Amino acid sequence: MKFTLKDYQRDAVRDSLNNLRKARRLWHGEADKTAFSLTAVTGAGKTVMAAATFEALFHGDDEFNFDADPGAVVIWFSDDPSLNEQTRFRIIEASDRINYTDLVVVENTFNRPKFEARKIYFLNTQKLGKNSLLVRGHDPEELEAKAGSTFPAMRPDLRAYTIWDTIQNTIEDPDLTLYLVLDEAHRGMGAQTAASQNAKSTIVQRLINGVGSVPGIPAVWGISATVERFNKAIESAGRHIKLPNVEVDPVKVQESGLIKDTILLDIPDEAGDFDTVLVRRATDKLKASTRAWAAYAKQQQEAHVVVPLMVLQVPNTPDPDEIGRALDTIFERYPELPAASVAHVFGDHVTQRFGNRDVPYIEPQRVEESIWVRVLIAKDAISTGWDCPRAEVMVSFRAASDKTHITQLLGRLVRSPLARRIPGNDRLNAVDCLLPKFNRKAVEQVVDALTTGSEAATPGRILIDHVEVQPNPAASAAVWDVFEALPSQTRPQKGAKPAVRLTALAHELASDGILAGAGALAHAEMHAALDTFQNDNADKITTKRRSVLVVDGKTVKADMQGKGRSLEKFWEDADVAVIDDAYRRAARLLSPSIAHSYVDHLAAKEADREGDPEAYLEAIVEARVTVAGLGLVMEVQAFFDAEADKLAKAWLAKYGTQIKALSDDRQESYRQIIEMSAEPQDVGLVKPEARYEATRADDNGKITALPLWEGHLLCDEAGKYPAELNDWERTVVETEAARAGFIFWYRNPQQPGQSSLGIAYVDADQYRIVRPDFLFFAEEDGKIVVDLVDPHSLHLADSLPKLQGLARYAAQHPDAYRRIESVAAVKDKLRVLDLKRLDVQEAVASAKDPLSLFGSALADDYL
Repeated sequence: MKFTLKDYQRDAVRDSLNNLRKARRLWHGEADKTAFSLTAVTGAGKTVMAAATFEALFHGDDEFNFDADPGAVVIWFSDDPSLNEQTRFRIIEASDRINYTDLVVVENTFNRPKFEARKIYFLNTQKLGKNSLLVRGHDPEELEAKAGSTFPAMRPDLRAYTIWDTIQNTIEDPDLTLYLVLDEAHRGMGAQTAASQNAKSTIVQRLINGVGSVPGIPAVWGISATVERFNKAIESAGRHIKLPNVEVDPVKVQESGLIKDTILLDIPDEAGDFDTVLVRRATDKLKASTRAWAAYAKQQQEAHVVVPLMVLQVPNTPDPDEIGRALDTIFERYPELPAASVAHVFGDHVTQRFGNRDVPYIEPQRVEESIWVRVLIAKDAISTGWDCPRAEVMVSFRAASDKTHITQLLGRLVRSPLARRIPGNDRLNAVDCLLPKFNRKAVEQVVDALTTGSEAATPGRILIDHVEVQPNPAASAAVWDVFEALPSQTRPQKGAKPAVRLTALAHELASDGILAGAGALAHAEMHAALDTFQNDNADKITTKRRSVLVVDGKTVKADMQGKGRSLEKFWEDADVAVIDDAYRRAARLLSPSIAHSYVDHLAAKEADREGDPEAYLEAIVEARVTVAGLGLVMEVQAFFDAEADKLAKAWLAKYGTQIKALSDDRQESYRQIIEMSAEPQDVGLVKPEARYEATRADDNGKITALPLWEGHLLCDEAGKYPAELNDWERTVVETEAARAGFIFWYRNPQQPGQSSLGIAYVDADQYRIVRPDFLFFAEEDGKIVVDLVDPHSLHLADSLPKLQGLARYAAQHPDAYRRIESVAAVKDKLRVLDLKRLDVQEAVASAKDPLSLFGSALADDYL
């Protein structure tokens, strides 16, 4: 892969490959058909996950411990050819092992008896329609109806095979395995009512379940943000064994930074026609976004500048003059826009006349790369499978009754333009949506649809009434230095391999000119470590090496007359295939790249590559046997991982200052490497430069302004910070602000981001992140000190695991804070646990419930 997979993407690929392995075994072993789904929120990178899965399926993958399927054939099916084209481009962009020729668009001229192995064929609904040249003469239901007829269905001239023939022949070939991937799998899977069960089945259902003489596809993989209908259709048909579905945690997607953190919704405060007002406001937002991205590119010294665009969403039967008036307003407000900066994506694919402007058509998949497009006019078709990361502003002329279309389109606008979070800058991590024809109640329904239920589009924040807050001008640089030095923890990654992390770190250090030859140095260090391990475990390795070279077994000898039997042992020399298999298993433990270079390292000790090539080749074989034997020694994995982890940590500490001086984009690469660990890792915080906060609350339809607070590290132009605090939180803020030396407080954001302090904890054998509520800054003896105070709810199921995570964090970072305290209400009285105390940490670690801790003598009254 050209991209480094996020941890959740890696987990999803691993789980999908496990299902595909089972699917192949069940089909060829038992003739059982199987199906499963992959569900992830929009923006999670489903196509990238699919590309990584296809690479392993076609070529094998040591990281995922997956052997290639030499007969694998993939059909990628959607209901939109432009969506297929976008997917094809993305696979090419993401994969370095799938070639352009491996991705075949099935055109009307396609005419083959079978699909070829190790290729992906792109099909869409229209290509399988009744009038398509690909199927004429072989509609399975039509053939059944005309069986025995004097006038059988006719095939088009010169066509030996219809697409249904090709599918059937591929399925029936014992050397091939046909996998069907349904993109946007919820479409075409509408549940059939009793009255319609005898109706002609949909094309998708015919593909999955089979029809006439054509059998159903052996392995079906549905991919979508909403796969409920797909899952129900598979279960109700009852023709496929349902394998475990693969579900991506939306919180992990949000943490990755691939999707926007915030959606800002603007609506009129009162009834009336506010189209022009909000179009002007949207244009101002487009201008501001353009300036912000240009400034960011200049600050980061990046050649690539994000060029944001505005989407104008119109009804299915739009008024051309109304659109023309909106365009006039945009150009009046933003005269710097070139006249030829507007395009549309209507279904009729022709130039449209809006007012006095002619607006050309553009294919949806070309919008992102066509930076001349600054204003895009769309209906609702654009919402299916399409996305444009540089779409920063949307104005919808849809009526309130069309909220479904709005939520669908908004879900497509949440991708981050640079595929990463911009540290500390909410302006560049947000998307604006303006709804001139909506009232507040309708907008709240949109918010509910976006954040909850099966059609949820984003796990991020959605704000209706908001204000931008920026660093408090009264806060000195010293305060922010202390803030940025606070240790925040990453969520550990399941199955992380220290050697992979080390080699990735070495690559980045060398690429950035921080450590020349870092890759060779890393390998040399690991070679030395393995040499040490060999010396310390020579006898074990000799025994294991011998077991690689000799295959032992038993022959069962039966006495047919006496009905007895005996076992006789045998020994045979291992052949090359057996040695290679043992080496490959060892390489998966050590990482393939280091195992390969260690073989060269061992061989070079025994023979000269240039002087005696034959002896060197023999030494290579012997070295591979040694590595294979190493892999059979139980202790080698823990030893090797510890050495790789130690070296990576040493380099990160040694070169941390130089890494921090790099651009955000380069720092993000190192941040991802730091997170490639099976244990929580410490990362610094980033000073927030801009953040959006809500200014009003809705209490059962009653809109109230939020209280404004002073002394917060972020504030509006008046020096105030809006915050809705419950009684506990209010008491904590007021109590801490009254303490001697207090200077500032910080409400820790509950959303992922580099400006939010995160602490790892374990709940149900899964690592999660808790984000403590408050940080308080004070002056003491001429220094800035920090107090972490977290009001703790005891009624939640994960309250004890969170408390235990805080206690472990306090034990690991005793010098980072003056105080680390957890506050909870016990019998209407606030009690506090000092988590820096050793006896409290021990009690928390062994506790069965948190209430007993706060009610015990270990806790004090919070004063």
